[in-house]
Amino acid sequence: MLGLNQLEATAIQIMLAGRPAKVLAAYLSPCRPLIGADLDACFGGGLPVFLAGDLNAKHVDWNSRLSTKRGKLLRDYGDRNSCLIFGPDSPTTNLYNSSATHDVLDIVITRGLPSPVHLTFCSALSSDHLPVLIDTMCRSSFQHPPDRPDVRRTDWANFHTHLEAEIPFNPELHNSMGIYTCVVNFSGAILGALEASTPKRRPIVDPRPQIPAGIQDEIRLKNRLRRCWQVTRDPALKTDVNRLQMSVTRCLIEWRNDQWSATLESLNPEDQSLWNMTKRVMRVPTPSSPLVTPGVFALSDSEKAEVLAESLEAQFQPVTVPSVPADIEMVDVALESYLQTPASEPKLTKPDEVRDAIRGLKVGKAPDLTASRTEP
Repeated sequence: MLGLNQLEATAIQIMLAGRPAKVLAAYLSPCRPLIGADLDACFGGGLPVFLAGDLNAKHVDWNSRLSTKRGKLLRDYGDRNSCLIFGPDSPTTNLYNSSATHDVLDIVITRGLPSPVHLTFCSALSSDHLPVLIDTMCRSSFQHPPDRPDVRRTDWANFHTHLEAEIPFNPELHNSMGIYTCVVNFSGAILGALEASTPKRRPIVDPRPQIPAGIQDEIRLKNRLRRCWQVTRDPALKTDVNRLQMSVTRCLIEWRNDQWSATLESLNPEDQSLWNMTKRVMRVPTPSSPLVTPGVFALSDSEKAEVLAESLEAQFQPVTVPSVPADIEMVDVALESYLQTPASEPKLTKPDEVRDAIRGLKVGKAPDLTASRTEP
């Protein structure tokens, strides 16, 4: 999000109860100060705002263990600007340092929303921050709108077959109601045939094989035990986590080696798979050279923009050389003469020339994969 000095935030706009609203995910490092201008940029604009994230601001009002200076500043800002601050009832951090104390850091700040929010945490994933579930009452539907069919991928032969099966050949049109019914049936038949003949989404071709179920089960067990160890700090659990980590790593290496061996065994020079694999393995990527200014490299975004601006300014300069009428007239005469000259007939190749060219080929020279003559 632009216009922020210390706060890091990403914002999107959604429709909430028929009105636009702004949703932000924010983070503020504990080494950076809390600036009111950053909060004004997030909560300004006149739209309802929903901000969630870790601002490293603690206060007892949102269930933190203690109140820090940053937490007091955030609470005062919320009081002055009609913002509501919510926090879960339980700590949201599982710190790796055993001497540290768990506390509530992940909070939600709202402004202009018609209903409050309720926060709960769940013990999933293997992070030092617990995932927080946010519940709020709203009348908006978050269901995806119906996808428009992509007619570029429609099977029109199948569409024609479905349409012939659905549309009657001799409809009865005796009154306005019959005409209306026929139009409704006709429209439904077209939509049904289009839906049946068009793929729902573009097929995703993923060449990567799926990890075996046994390895996936070990990964889930390792994550669950690691979560328990973060809470209890039991040495026995730590031993089990390390053992599972080594086991998962070893199984993944063995499985990847088996996949690579099977891939190498499946290569065949007849279907060009061997040549394609050789080209992909032996290809050396072309390094991207940095932008060079007189004497130094342009590394930051501002330096790159300045180099590009100076280069474009140097290239797109107005022409200061005066035009010479005699040269212009000479060019016009040459172009007119060229355009009025009739095109000559192309010289056709004779059969004798083709025969002589074939006889001139080397007898022991084999063609390449494209069956074309190559020079040694």
